Amino acid sequence: MTARRPAIGVLCCNERIDRPVQVVATRFIDPLSRIAGATVLLVPAITDSSDLPAVAERLDGLLLTGSRSHVAPHRYGAEAVGDDTRLDEARDEVALRLAGHMIERGQPVFGICRGFQQINVLFGGSLSSEVCRGRHHRGADAGFDDQFAHCHAIDLVDHGVLATATGQRRAIVNSVHEQGVDRLGDGLRVEAVAADDGLIEAISARPCGGDVLAVQWHPEWDGASGGANRAFFDLIGRSLHATGTHLGRM
Repeated sequence: MTARRPAIGVLCCNERIDRPVQVVATRFIDPLSRIAGATVLLVPAITDSSDLPAVAERLDGLLLTGSRSHVAPHRYGAEAVGDDTRLDEARDEVALRLAGHMIERGQPVFGICRGFQQINVLFGGSLSSEVCRGRHHRGADAGFDDQFAHCHAIDLVDHGVLATATGQRRAIVNSVHEQGVDRLGDGLRVEAVAADDGLIEAISARPCGGDVLAVQWHPEWDGASGGANRAFFDLIGRSLHATGTHLGRM
């Protein structure tokens, strides 16, 4: 009998392409299947469209992806600056509620870029564009490939999850974000910081027995390259399989 692959939920984003649509970039799905060995289930970011506690029961883990939208400032006690139309309030609501349910159940939750920022907010942290000083994004006018080619070095924290998984103290990662962690959420451990300005680049926690791991960069852009990118998806796979086994699903 073929072993069951663990199921990971991937949260969609709300976009409008002639009509309202739920969107997930294909590049997030491929390494979850190929490297982490997971079955990917898309979760609509539509408020009140799903019984989120029931969804949490059916998943082995959750990934909050990156997105072109920003986390709404009121979620971390800040006021909106100017007319920022790049918000996705429905995604914020579903992501924070579903991730909260998963963590309380001891199930793993992971985040990439915007998802990393949402996890920090879930733990009571805050965000800021000032901490990035304009150095962590190539600019909206740059082409898509050029934006993801913008890279910098990060330092992995000694004895941390990523440092242990890679056996490295430094890595080169892409940088495609306009906001970053200002105040670190309660109970979160810093896993990596930018080598040039010390901005937090990765966080982890195990508040209720399940792994929480999130990175500010986009490891899915080149997940097969090894190093910290590959390690992120390897760690997702290990956590998912451990959870599925614990729940008697594997």
